[in-house]
Amino acid sequence: MNVPNDPYETAETHIERLLGRALNSFDLPDALVERLDSALAHASSLHSSHHSARLHRTTYRHTYLLADGSSLTLWELVHNVGRDGTGEHGHEHHELYTEESEVRLAASRLPIALPEPAQAPLDGLEELEGLDGLEGLEGLDRDLELLGSLFAVAPTAPAPMYEPDDSADHARRVLRRAENADRPGEEVAARLRGAFAHHIKQVFGRQCSVAGRDAGFTLYEHGFLLLDGTEMSVWEVEHTATPDGRHMCEVYENERTAREAMEHRARVR
Repeated sequence: MNVPNDPYETAETHIERLLGRALNSFDLPDALVERLDSALAHASSLHSSHHSARLHRTTYRHTYLLADGSSLTLWELVHNVGRDGTGEHGHEHHELYTEESEVRLAASRLPIALPEPAQAPLDGLEELEGLDGLEGLEGLDRDLELLGSLFAVAPTAPAPMYEPDDSADHARRVLRRAENADRPGEEVAARLRGAFAHHIKQVFGRQCSVAGRDAGFTLYEHGFLLLDGTEMSVWEVEHTATPDGRHMCEVYENERTAREAMEHRARVR
């Protein structure tokens, strides 16, 4: 692990290195990156760390003193979880966030322990390959039952606690990273520009076998409180059920559509 703060490194060089290695630097608000151009000094500190035999994740806090006398903080998550959900020895991934709550959420998305390659929680899905006729239909019924339990609706949770924290920009970034063609359109985006508070809740998370490969599915609710006093949510699906195992984000207007999308992804071969 590199030393997070070199006392001889200028703030400009440190910021350039930090943004250059972050996988999600494009998600940072443009206005924030522009403010960083006026940084005069910086300090970095270890915030939290978790290590196991195959997995590690560490969080750093980077604080900058700006030319106008104000300060700005970035939170960096460093981990060794690859695109396929496994640990890559000696290879680190860096992510940047503007809020402590966001980096905590990102860290919580990482597995506590990496699965062994031989594990296959839903081996029944693989039986579909090579089957035809009635035998194939019976196998499909069994696997649909497994999928039904996989995507069962969780019990009703307590009322969410909204936090006023640049919520309109958070909504913009959620919609911008969505890759699905049927993501929310301009009407939803226009409403969310009036958001002044929000909450994030993970409502589902599971590892399963899709076409003989391990894939992870996570569903998040991003709830927003709007200026007119109404509440609105969008639902984000994160998964690795892609041909190359890469991480993909999809966003939907309601929970039902999001869960149907997860089910569809679990069936695609």
